[in-house]
Amino acid sequence: MKEISSLFMVIAASAVIALAYAIFAASRINAYAVENERIKELSSIIQGGAMAFLYREYKALVIFVAIAAALLAWYLGVPAAACFVGGAFCSALTGYAGMRTATSANGKTSFAALKGMNEALGIAFRGGSVMGMTVVGVGLLGVFAAYIIFRDVEAITAFGFGASSIALFARVGGGIYTKAADVGADLVGKVEAGIPEDDPRNPAVIADNVGDNVGDIAGMGADLFESYVNSILAAMAVGFAVMRMDGLVYPMLLCAAGIAAALLGTLFVRVREGGNPQNALNRGLYVTGILMIASTFFLTKWMFGDITLFWAVAAGVSCGVIIGRITEMYTSSDYSPTREIAAASVTGTATNILAGISVGMKSTVAPVLFICAATLIGYRFGGMFGIACSAVGMLSITGMVLSVDAYGPISDNAGGIAEMADLPESVRGITDQLDAVGNTTAAVGKGLAIGSAALTALALFVSYAKATRLSGIDLMDPKVMVGLFIGGVLPFIFSALSIQAVSRAAERMIEEVRRQFREIPGIMEGRGRPEYEKCVDISTAAAMKEMVVPGMMAVVVPILVGLCLGAPALGGMLGGSIVTGVMMAIFMSNSGGAWDNAKKYIESGNYGGKGSSAHAAAVNGDTVGDPFKDTAGPSLNILIKLMTVVSLVLAPLFR
Repeated sequence: MKEISSLFMVIAASAVIALAYAIFAASRINAYAVENERIKELSSIIQGGAMAFLYREYKALVIFVAIAAALLAWYLGVPAAACFVGGAFCSALTGYAGMRTATSANGKTSFAALKGMNEALGIAFRGGSVMGMTVVGVGLLGVFAAYIIFRDVEAITAFGFGASSIALFARVGGGIYTKAADVGADLVGKVEAGIPEDDPRNPAVIADNVGDNVGDIAGMGADLFESYVNSILAAMAVGFAVMRMDGLVYPMLLCAAGIAAALLGTLFVRVREGGNPQNALNRGLYVTGILMIASTFFLTKWMFGDITLFWAVAAGVSCGVIIGRITEMYTSSDYSPTREIAAASVTGTATNILAGISVGMKSTVAPVLFICAATLIGYRFGGMFGIACSAVGMLSITGMVLSVDAYGPISDNAGGIAEMADLPESVRGITDQLDAVGNTTAAVGKGLAIGSAALTALALFVSYAKATRLSGIDLMDPKVMVGLFIGGVLPFIFSALSIQAVSRAAERMIEEVRRQFREIPGIMEGRGRPEYEKCVDISTAAAMKEMVVPGMMAVVVPILVGLCLGAPALGGMLGGSIVTGVMMAIFMSNSGGAWDNAKKYIESGNYGGKGSSAHAAAVNGDTVGDPFKDTAGPSLNILIKLMTVVSLVLAPLFR
């Protein structure tokens, strides 16, 4: 066993370096001067709306956190309660930091586009990197601090419970907010009124731009934060049981190596004028993955004297990058699946939707096979600890993945601001290109989150089995079979509730936008000012109300099944939810991304371009895909992990 105190210093230093980079990048963005008053005004309005929603959401979640912490203190002790609060606080902190920086970078990206593609890409990516490095820095430092303070591997799993709780509410609430605004803006603005997506005459345009940050910055940041910390915690728990302190420290060292790899990878995100920003972002991701695999080889050899566990970690890293590549192939307009959806739009909305559903379903096959491969390789070279290390490996490059992902909504906002500020067409051309790439990078981030959810949930499941002393689960046991069916149906009802919430909110948004077009004199001529605030309030109120039931379901159902049917039945429930949840998440996220880029492919001049019947069909398809890819789909991976970590934390109640 190596000198543990020295290793602890390396872990803490890596986390601090990640946070130092985030602070440096944020300061660079804040120092970038924007010499356009309209851009500054619009960016300020979007930032104000986004932060106002975040304050309201966090204020409501404080009540949940306080009640849950009190119950944990009563049943499991103060350390578990303190770790739960710490996890919730760190998750909220990363969302706040990422949101504030992103809503500052959006207008600066618009202004930078006046100077060229490379400068605009640099600002947008730097804004995303603040989110990415904050998540890995706070995540690793939080887990490390929880262990140093309490020295109890079981108690600190509550840190992941707190992170997952905030993540689910943030993802569901943010998804409802953004998609209610997006659907309303698209259907009434684009289809009925025939005006551009980010036209300032559209009353829902500010809510739409606010929603991009609420859902895809704060929501996605919280999503990958809880994935990141839960993968570390699961590996620490299994590793400590297998090889004591070496097994406990190794997962944290992997994450430290991932931070170094991501920081070096950022140096490769550059694009020449006229070049493809997708290639620049892919280059950064691939370099990060290669550096992570190389550093894992030397770290594993140094710690254990052999490279057995290296293969498990390498399988996880490779699987994450490959799933990202597969997701890109199914969602980018550069490839045939998305273009097939665009072609199907020529014959109407029905064929567009059928093509999108088909693409989403087919897209589940390859990622699932690679998840299976990573699972088997992890087990072959490390048993259950190997599977947990595969999950850590996949998420060790989160710093780069989330930087690339968060770049997307910043670019989307930049395009909207360019439209509303009436900047030259050349600027909108650059921001449109950045935005189209951003849709793909967002899908890649969601693909990684879903893939890692499967491996992390398996690792957490192993810890749950050990905590409840389960040696196996008998499918011939009727209670286990009942649990399996309950778990299998949960992702469906969860998705239904989330999509229904978007539908109800969108109905109110559509009626409000129609009312304003009808009643405000001169709105279409640009003389009347739309009442943006009313649309923002509709999205905010809907998100705050509708996120409660889906969020609470993930906490309450495992407890009820465990108490009423026992630990084996709860194990069956977790297994059922993992299988159907992963399939549903991949299907909905990829079909939604493909629908969105099929619409943009038509808008670029194909199949009649903007205003054509194919465009109208594609817009309708995109409105179906919006809650798929930004509300229900990405929330499912949090659902399966939250239910598993709840079961693990409360395992003493089910023995």
